[in-house]
Amino acid sequence: MSAARTGSRVLGTGSALPDRIVTNAELAARIDTSDEWIVERTGIRQRHIAGDQETTATLATRAARAALEDAGIEPSAIDLIVLATATPDNTFPATAVKVQHALGCGEGAAFDVAAVCSGFLYALSVADSMLRAGMGRRALVIGAETFSRILDWEDRTTCVLFGDGAGALVLESPDTAHQVAAQDQPAAGILATRLHSDGAHHDLLYVDGGPSTTQTVGHLRMKGREVFRHAVVNLSQVLEQVLDEAGLRVEAIDWIVPHQANRRILDATAKKLAIAPEKVIVTVDIHANTSAASVPLALDVARRDGRIRPGDLVMLEAMGGGFTWGACLVRM
Repeated sequence: MSAARTGSRVLGTGSALPDRIVTNAELAARIDTSDEWIVERTGIRQRHIAGDQETTATLATRAARAALEDAGIEPSAIDLIVLATATPDNTFPATAVKVQHALGCGEGAAFDVAAVCSGFLYALSVADSMLRAGMGRRALVIGAETFSRILDWEDRTTCVLFGDGAGALVLESPDTAHQVAAQDQPAAGILATRLHSDGAHHDLLYVDGGPSTTQTVGHLRMKGREVFRHAVVNLSQVLEQVLDEAGLRVEAIDWIVPHQANRRILDATAKKLAIAPEKVIVTVDIHANTSAASVPLALDVARRDGRIRPGDLVMLEAMGGGFTWGACLVRM
């Protein structure tokens, strides 16, 4: 994609978290761990865990409503819903269809994308491509997870890392009439996106169940040290690729909104690219790893607290099981 033409632009963001907060101290009372151990290795201090009446679809719907309110548009204005999740409500139909019905969006396309922690970036790219192809004017892009439902709560190396939540944004086609920017301002919108995957590393981060193999949901399994090593290398490379495609240097970035997997991964990636730590949005301490929800959750937090403002150049990036990884540069 040429840097001269921007893609779809962000009209609004929203997020939703379960009511229940589980601290490290609460986990330490149940399993062989401690607050100090978790914080030192991950930076996580707490996470939100879905209650009996909360599901991926209900969290996604709440986040979508917040994004629509922020954008100032009605659900009927949405032509497309792309929802990223690794923890759908059902094997089928897509969770996106449940969200579409709950919102009353009409009969536009609604479907799920499965790319685990990178899922939101995949969903964003798909929605942007469809809008730019003329298949609608506005889309809801959602990342939503209830990872607590696939955790082995006896495995202290994984169960302390994850939480539940949802984030969403409203995306508008670049061809919509009021997309035109002021003469002295660069146009808002998606500038460049790169996505990758490598199935050779399947066994480093996966769920040991599924309809076609075990006929069970299964539990998350991860070899954390190997994942860490691949994450720093892959994320650094894809950020450089996106900057090259956009014709920009790393100094031009105002904010990085990374997948919130582990504070050490965030710090190591920033250091490798010589990015100032204060430019990195961090919510892993309060949300833990919410997989596909983590990037839109962090983006919404930083917009609502005033750090990310209109005109800012924001890099979104993530890596997850598969492996899948990617980055997207957006002018807000």
